[in-house]
Amino acid sequence: MDKPRKEPNSGNYNYFILRHHSLVFFISSIILLTSNTYDAFSQISEIGFGIGGLTYTGDLQRGYNIGNNRPGLTAFFRSNLSDVISIKFGLIGGILKDSDDNPIDQQAALRNESFDILLAEIATTIEYHFLDFRSDRTYLRWSPYFFTGIGIFTFSGEGERNAQFSNVQLGIPMGVGFKYTLNPKYQLGLEWGFRKTFFDYLDNISGGDILNKSNPFGNESDDDMYYFLSLSITYSFYKIPCPYPTN
Repeated sequence: MDKPRKEPNSGNYNYFILRHHSLVFFISSIILLTSNTYDAFSQISEIGFGIGGLTYTGDLQRGYNIGNNRPGLTAFFRSNLSDVISIKFGLIGGILKDSDDNPIDQQAALRNESFDILLAEIATTIEYHFLDFRSDRTYLRWSPYFFTGIGIFTFSGEGERNAQFSNVQLGIPMGVGFKYTLNPKYQLGLEWGFRKTFFDYLDNISGGDILNKSNPFGNESDDDMYYFLSLSITYSFYKIPCPYPTN
């Protein structure tokens, strides 16, 4: 028996286009801000790489569970606009999976579903450091920080779809981190964050008929979220200003 397919809402396409136009405007504004600010500070630019874990919350999993993390990688470029504010352009890729093997309720036991996808994200985030650890006037080598921004994620491997949707979706990253300066060139970072999505099919499950066992069912009013926990190392490039004016 074929699974019923959920037809897309007629207004979803226009809303999807509007959101991504807003994303392009946001990224363009950030790039302009970075270029205008670059000469105002004797700033440091950084590249970094990290390893970590991806997990999610949705119809198969309620609440963050670090034990469900699956392997993930990240690479990023960071520009420090001031001693306390940075902007980061980052990539994340990894595995996202879960199942009803340990059902969260009786309905989940009846559903007995699972998913296993590859997820990739590109995002721009602003970081605010609570301590002025980059200043020449302090002996601090570390600082906690908060970040938020905007991003796009895509995924593959969901198998037979239960509805029609785009594999490219908008996400809002938010989270906290901790940085420690090893020396002027290298820095360690520990970061945890979640991605608020506007999408309910990461796990290929949304609303459905509870009485129809062949139709996976869940809560269509509760969008899925995914999380990334990472340990990274960065390499810094110093821009040393010339003390003498040039012609």
